[in-house]
Amino acid sequence: MKRFLFPVAVVVAIGAPLAASQSTDSYRALISTYCFTCHSTRLKTGGLALEGLNLESPADNAQIWERVLRKLRGHQMPPPGSPQPPLRDVDSFSTWLANTLDTHAKGPTAGYVPIQRLNRTEYAAEVRALVGVDVNPKEVLPQDIQVEGFDNIAAALSVSPAFLDQFVAAARHVAQLAVGNPDPRVSSTTYGIDANRNPENPPPPGTREGIRFRHNFTADGEYRITLDNLAVGPYSNALENESTVVILIDNKVVFRKSIGGAADLALADRQAGTGRAEIMARFSKIPVQVKAGEHDVVVAFVDRSHVETDENVENLEGYNGLTGSQAPTDNRAHLVDGVVVAGPYNPTGISRTPSRALIFVCDPKTVGAGAGPVRPSQQQGTSPYRAAPGSVVPANSTGESACARQITENLARRAFRRPVSAEDMNRLMPFYEAGRKDGGTFDQGIEQVVAAVLASPQFLYRAIRGPKGTSPDTEFALTDLELASRLSFFLWNTGPDDQLLKLAEANGLSKPGVLNQQVKRMLADPKASSLVTSFAMKWLNLTDLDQVIPDPKLFPGFTDALRRDFLTEVEDFVGSAFSDDRSVVDLLTADYTYVNDRLARHYGISGVTGSQFRRVSAIPDVRRGLLGKGAILLRTSYGDRTSPVLRGAWVLDKLLGTPPTPPPPDTATDLSQKAGEQPKTVRARLEQHRSKASCRMCHGVIDPIGLALENYDAIGEWRTMDSQAHAPIDASTVLPTGVAINGEGELRNQLVARPEVFAQTVTEKLLMYAVNRQLEYFDMPQVRAIVRGAAKDNYKLSSIILGIVNSDAFRKQGAEEPAKAAVTKVAAR
Repeated sequence: MKRFLFPVAVVVAIGAPLAASQSTDSYRALISTYCFTCHSTRLKTGGLALEGLNLESPADNAQIWERVLRKLRGHQMPPPGSPQPPLRDVDSFSTWLANTLDTHAKGPTAGYVPIQRLNRTEYAAEVRALVGVDVNPKEVLPQDIQVEGFDNIAAALSVSPAFLDQFVAAARHVAQLAVGNPDPRVSSTTYGIDANRNPENPPPPGTREGIRFRHNFTADGEYRITLDNLAVGPYSNALENESTVVILIDNKVVFRKSIGGAADLALADRQAGTGRAEIMARFSKIPVQVKAGEHDVVVAFVDRSHVETDENVENLEGYNGLTGSQAPTDNRAHLVDGVVVAGPYNPTGISRTPSRALIFVCDPKTVGAGAGPVRPSQQQGTSPYRAAPGSVVPANSTGESACARQITENLARRAFRRPVSAEDMNRLMPFYEAGRKDGGTFDQGIEQVVAAVLASPQFLYRAIRGPKGTSPDTEFALTDLELASRLSFFLWNTGPDDQLLKLAEANGLSKPGVLNQQVKRMLADPKASSLVTSFAMKWLNLTDLDQVIPDPKLFPGFTDALRRDFLTEVEDFVGSAFSDDRSVVDLLTADYTYVNDRLARHYGISGVTGSQFRRVSAIPDVRRGLLGKGAILLRTSYGDRTSPVLRGAWVLDKLLGTPPTPPPPDTATDLSQKAGEQPKTVRARLEQHRSKASCRMCHGVIDPIGLALENYDAIGEWRTMDSQAHAPIDASTVLPTGVAINGEGELRNQLVARPEVFAQTVTEKLLMYAVNRQLEYFDMPQVRAIVRGAAKDNYKLSSIILGIVNSDAFRKQGAEEPAKAAVTKVAAR
């Protein structure tokens, strides 16, 4: 019977009887025998000295012992090549140490989180929620600094003057789009083919070779759509068969016209370029009437039988001619250069767009003097005008001025994530008045208010100050408003909605059970999908998958479309586990995945047709869980080969929470084949590379895990032969515990044999993401308590999240360190 791969450091019940049978004397002897050689007070290898520590009270040196526990969890200490204690003794010591640290925890219960700005994904989500404008965060703001893969860590979210300029410019641009201009300039936008083909959101059934995109129509009026190139070239066969072009806006057909067939073919044959130009003129500057706002646009071809004989079933090789050049063999018209949308022409104003519905919560023509309190509509965003809850129109304020105050108060309350003060209003209203100067319209005044709110530090930053009079050098509980913001950004990646904000304003989140109810409500909301895109994909290090560029000579079948399929598969796979509230351990074991026809072929899965992704249960065992996903296998490879080192380190870090020590700066990592030498397998090259004892200390932990995944090539295809070395793949290996395994399946079995280890890793990553800071040693007893609680519910995601939300680490702010406080005070002057 195989032993488990990794020792337990989190579940006391399993190891408690064994631990109880041993005394601290035996543990002291264990440490003295196997640890003091390197970690004495004289050597202090790695800056760690265990000699002289009081084992009777580990909590006195919790910071050191938590480091020890993490190393033991990944079996990184003692290092390979050194004398090893029996695994049962390591298990016993780990369990005893974790139990003792948890029982006698000392020190803070929460860490300090400094003031932080919105990162660019949060900014985009907030703008969408506040004013209904979709912005591309990559185009608006630069890349945020990442800490352990996450870009929402407060300490890294600094601001430079250039950054502030970008925020102000973005605020002005968003305000213009949101409010609109009844008489805008004519502009044009081109939508490319590849960038607007999304397998997850394809054109409607019954169409082919189309693209779908969202276009912001700036005003009501006429717009003109141009299809520049439909493959009607000098040597094209695209006109031999009739096709029908359709344009749909919000799923309604606004244009339908045929191209090709006998008449068009004859016209092109008789008049050559002039005839082709006449044909294409039918698809240039197509006029359509559209209301203002963002609309869904589809340009496609009606899909139907397009041949009467089998002549055109295959794209036969064209005649090479005297020069040897091959003529194109397009048998049907199709989009080549994209779609151009221009306008508006003869604008007629601005209808009620979703953005204006969010902003204009009152009608300046109907707001009168002494109107008193105005209550919000029950259906936010659907009634023409809505005021902020409990807002009061001043008795001496009428018409436009009163409505402007209501709009400003409502927008600022949602943007600032708290009630709006008189001081806030006194700062914002002058922007409205400035917009009205020199004949400015009411809308122009509101546009200035929107820009001011979006550029305000109250919107761009989040700060935890605690109750009034709280000293920053003490630990304190978050206010209900601060708790609402932390919860909302955790689960939705954006600020609180009206329901959560109302509860916080009334101090309702502090009442028993209320916060748990809100967590369950918010997890059921579609906005909780941000836990996949903003948490999981960053935890798994998949947001920059385009950094790996496979060698086209070695992997000719790899395309950017396949890369996108890899990402879609993981997002759908993780998203299903999260939305179905499954055990997080299912991420390692699930026997289903999400594929389209292209990815199915790559994986060798039959019976899948079409570009749309769908759930498939009949998958090979080698595709189960995260280890079988192409995105992860590609991300942990180089462009020309696999990397057991990258893959082993990824498993240790992302799945086990025990990242290996980074290699020294001068370490040689090149495993390239040397010119003139007989090609060798990656395993053989790696054996040469890690022959040194100093390298074996780390590689002895990392490499065995990565070698078990060698049956996957650099782009995730399953293989039994190394195509370069012409040798069989050997995926057998001996893990640091001495357990012999062969291949991905046995590695997966070892990983899930102790589910609490993976559950602890997920909990640590989620807690770090939730509280916007790196975890400290004093957080670990709470992490283990959350995992023990979730074990009773089979480690479901909701149980882990509820445990996090109810922890002191989440509900409190720790004391600011004196040195950091001094720097903060100087910077604030």
